[in-house]
Amino acid sequence: MKRFNATCRLASSSSLALMLLVARPAEGQVVASPPTQGAVASQLPLSGESPQGGAVIVGQAPVPGTTTSVNTLNVTTQTLGPFSGSVNGSARRPLSGALRIADAIDRGLDFNLGAEGIAQAIRQAQGQATIARSELLPHIAATASQTRLQINLAAFGLQANAFGGVPIPAVVGPYNYFDVRARVTQTILDLTAWRNYQSAEEIVRADEHVMNDARDLVVLAVGASYLQVSAAKERVTAEQAQLDTATALFQQASQQHDVGVLAQTDVNRSRIQMLTERQRLETLRNDLAKQKINLARLIGLPADDHFDVSDVVGFSSGSAIDVGAALKTALGQREDLKANDAQLRAAQLTRTAARAERLPTLSVNGDYGVNGTSTDEAHRTFSATALVVSKPRSVVRCWTCKLRAVRCPSLTTILRSPKRTSS
Repeated sequence: MKRFNATCRLASSSSLALMLLVARPAEGQVVASPPTQGAVASQLPLSGESPQGGAVIVGQAPVPGTTTSVNTLNVTTQTLGPFSGSVNGSARRPLSGALRIADAIDRGLDFNLGAEGIAQAIRQAQGQATIARSELLPHIAATASQTRLQINLAAFGLQANAFGGVPIPAVVGPYNYFDVRARVTQTILDLTAWRNYQSAEEIVRADEHVMNDARDLVVLAVGASYLQVSAAKERVTAEQAQLDTATALFQQASQQHDVGVLAQTDVNRSRIQMLTERQRLETLRNDLAKQKINLARLIGLPADDHFDVSDVVGFSSGSAIDVGAALKTALGQREDLKANDAQLRAAQLTRTAARAERLPTLSVNGDYGVNGTSTDEAHRTFSATALVVSKPRSVVRCWTCKLRAVRCPSLTTILRSPKRTSS
């Protein structure tokens, strides 16, 4: 009987020591813990407008004519925000000296900051969509570890005579073990993650429509600026002709004064007219230089670059426009409206994702690998787990308050408090 009791005590002490040896090395291993909750709904900006802003405004202003009954309309173009600048593209596409309107528009589409900023936003949105899609794909990881341990059992309260005189070593080890393992986690059912991916795709589509709208604005800005340069150039040509005429009249008046057929007052009058026309010409030349600088700023050319516009755009009267057909075409083809529709769908999907956080999720986890004290004594081990995560009732109540804040007095009080903090 004593021998049996001693055997039991030895078995108990051995079991305890084995539990300590098994539990302690687990701290050095990397174990893939299953997710405790599903995906969280993505947050959208408060406003659906483009964050970079900017606009191209076209207006008309009446210019008084030579008589009081006839006025002309002067078209003005105002470029705001990033559409008024560009990146330097002279190194990539050098200019030969003559600039055509098609070449100017192509340069604007390539180098204008309005389109360039939206292109960066599209890349960012595509990256967010890739991240959202990765939540639906398998997560694969591999680990390899080599551990050498030495455990002091006295630190756990195990003395030499703690089990009726059964000898227990004070120190166990040192000993080695290794573990090589591959792990995979696959989400089977997570409505929040799926809605997040759909919302991210809608954001990409919205940014693409914003990009098309930005390109239209760039074409408008560059085309209007090119026409303004062409108009300024024609005004300089017309004023040069006026100056030549005034100069010829002044020379004729001077010659007539020399032969005594014209008074000095008339000579002074013609001279003043010539100087006035010369001043107007300098003003128009300065305006032409400023218009060229504005055009160069839009299409990625240096401000001090010398170029000339080569296309002469003539006047052509527009055809009659049917208001009903124009409205129908605008509602069906305007890119800004398409972008707003895509942003609305993204917001609706995000709301659905927030509601779906209350629903259970289903995922599958598995691992396969080998471990042991040496490669000769290694053993294959594996595990497979199907995990259903059910959200606590408190989480359901919390999301009910978030979606319907007017029905939750506590949350309404927090939102109205001026000292609230966001978490």
